[in-house]
Amino acid sequence: MRISKANCNFEREQFISPFGFKGGYLTEAWQSVVSFKSDSGAEGIGLATQSVLWSDASVFTSVPEASGNSLMFMITSYAAREAMNIEWDTPVDLLKKLLPITYKYAQKISGKKDLRLTFALNSLVAVDNAAWQLYCHEKGIKNFDEMVPKKFRKALSCRQKQLAGIPLMSYGVPLEKIVQTIDEGCFFLKIKIGSDPDKDGSQDKMLEWDIKRLSDIHEAVKERRTPHTDNGLIPYYLDANGRYDSKERLMKLLLHAEKIGALYRIMILEEPFPEEYKVDVSDIPVRLAADESAHSDKDALERIELGYKAIALKPIAKTMSMSLKIAALAYERNIPCFCADLTVNPILVDWNKNVAARLALMPGMKVGLLESNGHQNYKNWDAMKSYHPCCGKNWMNTKDGLFMLDDDFYSCNGGILEISEHYKSLV
Repeated sequence: MRISKANCNFEREQFISPFGFKGGYLTEAWQSVVSFKSDSGAEGIGLATQSVLWSDASVFTSVPEASGNSLMFMITSYAAREAMNIEWDTPVDLLKKLLPITYKYAQKISGKKDLRLTFALNSLVAVDNAAWQLYCHEKGIKNFDEMVPKKFRKALSCRQKQLAGIPLMSYGVPLEKIVQTIDEGCFFLKIKIGSDPDKDGSQDKMLEWDIKRLSDIHEAVKERRTPHTDNGLIPYYLDANGRYDSKERLMKLLLHAEKIGALYRIMILEEPFPEEYKVDVSDIPVRLAADESAHSDKDALERIELGYKAIALKPIAKTMSMSLKIAALAYERNIPCFCADLTVNPILVDWNKNVAARLALMPGMKVGLLESNGHQNYKNWDAMKSYHPCCGKNWMNTKDGLFMLDDDFYSCNGGILEISEHYKSLV
């Protein structure tokens, strides 16, 4: 296949309040849009939600927030143009050829030779999604299962009927709001740890803050029960975003968790260490998950060999194409996967949902998992939902903490192969 025409644009979406993680805060997210057309007239529109802070925190802290977003969009624009010069069979092939040249360009314009690969991958999400839509429209493919190349299908062979909708409790979410979220039906908490309370980089203060945060949350919800876990307890999903400098410091947090009875509630502890901290973690008494450090299938294998026992898939942050490769690798090694959010728009939630719906259950769970926190953070979430081709469908929203996936969801692929008129109007 060849792309004969490409275009791109973006739309800025404000957050309700500053959104904190990795020791920093975001005030908005840019929604990038890429349009591809082929000579036959087939078209694909791809979306991405940019997150400079998640992709490479050093870029985020070195420039104003809007400058970092502008930099990432420039990379997306470059990649969209370069895609027209590449012949490909599937979008996985296109990404394989496009990623090295995109990363090289990203290093050049950012001035960072050590730029994290996730920065380039986040820049490529809209390009990759546009290629998948174009591919399906060109080939007459009507459903997600047929869209996925055969060699990746075993990893996505399940059909979950329910997914736990996992909300995110970032640094600024007050305890009463967390309790309210549980009261409203949610039963799986993702909790951001690794705060920098005095903005001085102190690891001791970070640990002290995390210990208090976990203690307060556990005390507030420890008596709650749920039918959706094997042990009937509300599970915790801690996300450190690489903020802990050593196993020894992390173990101080986990020893405290054990002391207060919270250790065995921690179903997932995601990305505790910086990616360059490569030590064996198989002796840590909770399931560690790789996220940012698992840029590619090669990086994911390295983490698995270090003792990580889960992988956070992010089709909406690292591209669908790369996520398929990572999922297949993890499946071969019996490592469970789940889908984590990037505070993406409603259409991208369903790109994630299509993958999450087809993954095997996480050990200890009776339902699948899908983190989704856009509704908590975007000022214009309801308007953004109206841009979805399937706006109004029941499976777009949670009920009692669950996304209910019926035959309609699977038959229309969550709407991801349809073109959004709103985003099409931008390109």
